[in-house]
Amino acid sequence: MSKTNRKPEIVLPPITVTEDEARRLNALASSSAVLFPRVAHFLAQEMERARIVADNSDLRGVVRMGSQVRYCDDKTGDVRDVVLVYPHEADITLKRVSVLTPVGAALIGLSAGQAIEFQTPGHNKRSLTVLGVSN
Repeated sequence: MSKTNRKPEIVLPPITVTEDEARRLNALASSSAVLFPRVAHFLAQEMERARIVADNSDLRGVVRMGSQVRYCDDKTGDVRDVVLVYPHEADITLKRVSVLTPVGAALIGLSAGQAIEFQTPGHNKRSLTVLGVSN
């Protein structure tokens, strides 16, 4: 009997995004594909799998653009508080993280308690768990 050396498939958590944010984020991923191919592709994939809801839906506790998010880096245990923003609003000194970064693209649409694994630009795997969200 032989064993197969298959890697376990990563199961991504369900995510929810409003129609307007999905439209804007899809456009951002498309327009950024040449300059930032990996993260633009990741963001586009996230939008493809997202559950899209009406703009007036109650998404308390879901990471949206402008949300303040507390998350834990599952490898290091570091806890961080950030605000998820569009690229032109990003400023790491103010803890404003662009959705066009691997961490930002990973956080969009998650809820407290959900974890996601993703690849960094250096091809390492990273996992984050959302601890809390303020909209």
